[in-house]
Amino acid sequence: MTPMERVMAAINGRDFDVFPAINPTSVAIAKSMEVSGVYFPSAHLNVIEMAELAAVGHDYFGFDSAAPYFSVHLEAAALGAQVDWNDAANTPVVTKKPMRRVDDFSLPPSFLHRSEFQKLLKAIGILKNKYKGKVPVIGKVVGPWTLAYNLYGVENLVLDTILEPEKTKELIRELSLVPLEFAKAQFDAGADMITWADHVTSDLVSASIYEEFLLPIHIKAAQTLQSRGPVILHICGNVMDRLDCIARTGFSLFHMDSRNNISAAVKQLSASITLTGCINNPVTLAQGTPATVREEVEANLKSGIRLISPECALPSSVPGENLKQLVETVHRFSPGKTPGSLLS
Repeated sequence: MTPMERVMAAINGRDFDVFPAINPTSVAIAKSMEVSGVYFPSAHLNVIEMAELAAVGHDYFGFDSAAPYFSVHLEAAALGAQVDWNDAANTPVVTKKPMRRVDDFSLPPSFLHRSEFQKLLKAIGILKNKYKGKVPVIGKVVGPWTLAYNLYGVENLVLDTILEPEKTKELIRELSLVPLEFAKAQFDAGADMITWADHVTSDLVSASIYEEFLLPIHIKAAQTLQSRGPVILHICGNVMDRLDCIARTGFSLFHMDSRNNISAAVKQLSASITLTGCINNPVTLAQGTPATVREEVEANLKSGIRLISPECALPSSVPGENLKQLVETVHRFSPGKTPGSLLS
């Protein structure tokens, strides 16, 4: 099977040859830059370099996908935030947010024409032409909650869910137009799947806040976008208290963090949404050995994860041999041949 056939079969509950390893978020590490000769920060800003760095995920490490989106600050930069794109060892940061009040935002006309959006769309097109439908190209957007963090600030947004709830809901509704339109444009540019990242983890907001302020947006996004291709919801951190909400979104996949009870989440969600993840970044991938990576991959397969992936965008310090081990371990197993023969 081609990677595209393998991934889509796993998502849609059909037979496939070996388990797929995908990257809903960035796997651009120091080894990726060495292999490609392309380095941050220029890969955030140069279309050709963006595509070349993304291709290393499949061409060198063997992932069953390629993803050219490298920073959750892309949209914020396009909408007026000042961003320090940093260097090869450090991730970008917002240095100045454009919003001072919750009602201090107006969506610019023709915002998708701005260079930050256009560069990613062109990089997606390059990858689509390179792989010609044999390797899924995964695009990415940040949802309105994460976008509000980057434009307005985490503390400001969370506080205003209490002080200015209606204005906060209006801000989230208006900001939701950005990922909705950007996701459509990415599908049109050649993306086969889209990751929708919204950081509504339990250490920042309650499950009730998620349900009231953001779940309706996620349901609308799934209804609007899923006819174009699978959409992967990504939420960092522990989300066990909001799994019922995630099940109601209608998204095809949920990209899950290792801080969750994987077996329990699979049991609760398997009838409504396909899970991907949940390989730990800071300990297993960044500080572990190929042996510990192999053990965690096998544990996730035993728990019922059908599409293995790192839990979030990788730090550049992840050793290349650990990332290769992740993919090699995944590809050793199939639905009929699983670790410990615990899956059928």
